[in-house]
Amino acid sequence: MSFNGNQIMKLYEFAIEHVSVGIHAIDIEGRTILYNKKMKEIEGFDVDDINDRSILELFALRSNDSTLLRVLQTGIKEMNVKQTYWNKYGHEITTINDTYPIYDGEKLIGAIEFARDITSLEKLIYQPLRRYGEPLTFDVITAISEPMQMVKENAKKAAHARIPVLLIGESGTGKDMIAESIHHELQPKNDEFITLFSRRPNQIERLKNYLEKEKTYTFFFERIEFYPLSIQKELYEILSSLPSEKHMIIGSVGGDPIDLISNNQLLKDLYYFFATINITIPALRSRKEDIKPFVDDYFSRHRERFNSNIGGLTEEVMDLFLHYDWPGNLKELELLLDEVASMITNEKHVTYEMLPLHFRFKVQQQKDETRKPDFFLLQQKKELLPLDLFLKEAENYYLLHALSLNDGNITKTAKALGMSRQNLQYRIRKLKNKKD
Repeated sequence: MSFNGNQIMKLYEFAIEHVSVGIHAIDIEGRTILYNKKMKEIEGFDVDDINDRSILELFALRSNDSTLLRVLQTGIKEMNVKQTYWNKYGHEITTINDTYPIYDGEKLIGAIEFARDITSLEKLIYQPLRRYGEPLTFDVITAISEPMQMVKENAKKAAHARIPVLLIGESGTGKDMIAESIHHELQPKNDEFITLFSRRPNQIERLKNYLEKEKTYTFFFERIEFYPLSIQKELYEILSSLPSEKHMIIGSVGGDPIDLISNNQLLKDLYYFFATINITIPALRSRKEDIKPFVDDYFSRHRERFNSNIGGLTEEVMDLFLHYDWPGNLKELELLLDEVASMITNEKHVTYEMLPLHFRFKVQQQKDETRKPDFFLLQQKKELLPLDLFLKEAENYYLLHALSLNDGNITKTAKALGMSRQNLQYRIRKLKNKKD
């Protein structure tokens, strides 16, 4: 059976309306000629909103950041462009866009954009510690160490005083948790908690839009040292002019503020504005007694949510966790638990074999610093190894080193070593069996 022209058009229409990416096509005047269902979900516009309106009017909120408009002006395609903006309903949206010019022969007649909605993924990346969508309060924070008890005590004082706060700590230490906990501690309560990410575009414009509303906000300015100094100056001017006590202002930096100022990464005036109270959140490696409560809480929630039988970690894995330095801090721990939990079926405990390979090699690398190859050195008064044993030791060292350089990624390591994945996996199994 062959399809006629009308049937083929029906197939095209069905595909366009049911595809998982947003599609928006415009003519040379900027008027919309194609706008599918997924794009409506992303941007919030209806057919009546877009008919007979140019892209300049339709996307005034995005201004010159519109990839469709740029491609229409330049005639050059733009691939994998990330855009973050507010949709019609005031929700922050992040998309990855592929945008193409449309030519009729050599004449430019329009442009078409394919948008992949990654809003949920972005929230996971930037806020992985926001678990199960529940409010993050001081009661949710499971830390029991003395330094973290002091952090919570000082953060509560800041909330009660309603004065600007600067949170200091490495990436992944949980600055966002402390910030939101301060928000929920406020009396009287603010209407909303808003995080402004320094590594996203148009954050000053977002702030100005919020300030035009009548609501009271808790603003959390994440990693203010990543803003250009010109933006930091503008931010300081805005914040210093706000009415006292209407909004709660919280900032964060990833290192010593004095060092950041001396390195021209942090504006001194902005630092003094935020630093009414400085709260330093220690790295996880310096408070390892907080690991077990966090893990226990994680699996308690897993049992509730998924009705699983998982009880926690074996003694071997817990001991491994307590000896690992966690360079990614609490964020690294939670993302690791997420990866492990995705593989749980009927297991009662997480065993060493259930840990991701990349993590096992990172632990091994820390444990023996990728095994310093003393056996390579021919020293006087040192007993020589038999040649076959020496070659096995050399191979094992080289494999571990290659894997560590590629973060435990089997495919990348095999390619770098010029061997197949199967061959590399076979050699790794031999190495593991030898250790066992």
